[in-house]
Amino acid sequence: MSENETAPTRKRSPLWRLVRILASVYIGLCLVMMALESWLVYPRPGNQSPDDWKISQADQTDVTFLAEDGTTLHGWFFAHNEPEYAILYCHGNGENISHNAGYLSLLRNRLKASVFIFDYRGYGNSEGSPHERGIILDGIAAQNWLAEKMQIKTDEVVIMGRSIGGGVAVAIAEKQGARALVLQNTFAAMWEVAAEKYPWLPVKWIMRNRYPSAQRIQTYPGPLIQIHGTEDRIVAYSQGKKLFAAAPTQNKLWIENKGQGHNGPLPNSYFQTLTEFLAQLPD
Repeated sequence: MSENETAPTRKRSPLWRLVRILASVYIGLCLVMMALESWLVYPRPGNQSPDDWKISQADQTDVTFLAEDGTTLHGWFFAHNEPEYAILYCHGNGENISHNAGYLSLLRNRLKASVFIFDYRGYGNSEGSPHERGIILDGIAAQNWLAEKMQIKTDEVVIMGRSIGGGVAVAIAEKQGARALVLQNTFAAMWEVAAEKYPWLPVKWIMRNRYPSAQRIQTYPGPLIQIHGTEDRIVAYSQGKKLFAAAPTQNKLWIENKGQGHNGPLPNSYFQTLTEFLAQLPD
C-alpha cells in the first residue's frame, strides 16, 4: 500500500451504535436524577395560610434560633408546668412544625414533658436550603437551645424522630448524646431506601444525602425505643429492623405497628408503652 492510500474505514455495527445511544441516555438520566436529588429527598408542603402559623390553643411559644453556620431557624416550644422530660422532636418529610401542633400538645400532656419542635432549613419559616450536613447542624442547634432552656445537659434531652427525622435524631445522638432515642418509621440508611425505589440507578455511588443511621447509631450507647408499620411502603419494615439490630444498647424495645403504613396512626398502647419506657430511664 502506497503512502497516499488509506486503510478502509471500519464501520461500526448497528449493535454498537445502539449500545452507545443507550449508554448516553442512561448517563443523562443519572445526571438528571442527581440534579433533582434535593427536590426528591426534601419534599416540602406548598403555600400555606397565615392562619396555619398562629399560636393555637396548644399554647406553644415561637422560637427563633441560629445554627452554627448562621442559618436562622424557627421552632415551637410546648412548655409543661412540671416537666419530667425535655423532648426534642424531629419531624418527617412533606410537613413542617405547623402540621404537628396537635401531636406535640398530646406528647406534652401524656408524657408530662416540655417539647421542642423545629423546622429544618428550607422548611416552614426556617431560612436556607436543605442538605444533610446543614440539617444535622440544625438538629444540634435545636438540642442546644432546648438544653439551655431547660438548664440541663444536651445528653439529658430525649430525642424523637419520625421518618427522615429519625435520621436526624440518630445523627444528633451520635454527635451529642441523648437521654433516649424514640424513632418512628425510619431507616437504616437513606441511600438504601432510594436504591429500593430506583434499582436501575447507581444510587450507592451518586446520592449525596446518605443518612447512614445504622452506622451512626453504633456509637450511641443509650436507650432506644422504635416503632414501625408493617405495611410501610415508603420506608420498608426491614429497614427499621436493620437499624434496630445495629444499635449496640441492651436497653432497647421494638414495637410492631401491625397493619399500618408510613403515615398510619399510632396505637393507643404505644403511648402507654412509651410512658413506661421513659419512666425507667436512669436519672
